[in-house]
Amino acid sequence: MAKALAPDVSTWPAENPQLIGTRCGECGATTWPRQSRCPRCSGPDMSELLLPRRGTLVAWTTQGFVPKQPYAGNETAESFTPFAFGLVQLDDVVRVEARLTESDPEKLRPGMELELTFVRFYGDEDGTDIVTWAFAPI
Repeated sequence: MAKALAPDVSTWPAENPQLIGTRCGECGATTWPRQSRCPRCSGPDMSELLLPRRGTLVAWTTQGFVPKQPYAGNETAESFTPFAFGLVQLDDVVRVEARLTESDPEKLRPGMELELTFVRFYGDEDGTDIVTWAFAPI
């Protein structure tokens, strides 16, 4: 059994899940995650938008130490495995920050194609896998 870390940001567990953003009806700005007001024009006319599943890597870094709660899940210094996260351009729609499934900096490069996936973040006290969004090289 698995459940989403943040169920409101995507359509997971759909067969081909997508992140859920919003688009402003007044100025056309796109946001992720969803927002009730536009950060560009402050307008309230925001509508839900399913974001593209594929994009390109713009920039990245690696996380080499256990992040503070709640981002750490149930990791400890002994169980922690470094991971990468990056800025991903989803077509010409919007840029999102997300975990990457590839953590070796030598294998990451600007412009590489990525696709949305969901990965285990941690296991809760009941043994349920908590999953989060990530992008994998294609």
